[in-house]
Amino acid sequence: MAEGSIYPDSQEIMMRTLGTLALLALLTTAIPRAATADEKIGSIALFNPVQIFGEESDITGVRWNLIYGRHANIKGLDFGFIAGHVTGNFTGIQLNAINMVEGDFLGWQGGLLFSQSGGSFTGFQMAALNVGKSETEGVQFGLLNKASNMSGFQFGFVNISENMYGLQIGLVNIIKSKKKLPLLPLVNWKF
Repeated sequence: MAEGSIYPDSQEIMMRTLGTLALLALLTTAIPRAATADEKIGSIALFNPVQIFGEESDITGVRWNLIYGRHANIKGLDFGFIAGHVTGNFTGIQLNAINMVEGDFLGWQGGLLFSQSGGSFTGFQMAALNVGKSETEGVQFGLLNKASNMSGFQFGFVNISENMYGLQIGLVNIIKSKKKLPLLPLVNWKF
């Protein structure tokens, strides 16, 4: 980080992005480790509460959501047809039409319609509508991207960020904390 700045410099962003991509590559090729006593290895959910393990369970491995799955914390792969909901933290890859994580997220969140992280987000977020409610570090790619504190890159038709350290590319780009030209067409940035 530059001295006196709350935002990381571009070299630090690049290193974090490369680290995140390396983590994603590892997660997609690695066999899940053995679960601890409190974790369950895998789950299948028709809809909550009709799922193998209760919503308070932590899942390590793979969770398959036929309609809607809800669990506490997940490490691994979470995929399904409609929605995946995590009330705690998530590490791995989440692929549902609708993705919701209330806690921190590390990895790739890909949704057809909606992807949201309530805590800090590090990685790649891709859906029609992407929302980062806290610290978002990495890439948002979608029709509408919205982040509270963004460090990285937003690419979409409309990009909105309260605070930004990085670049926005889209038809409408808004960085609310920017004193001059907070709204720009095509491209906006703050470094």
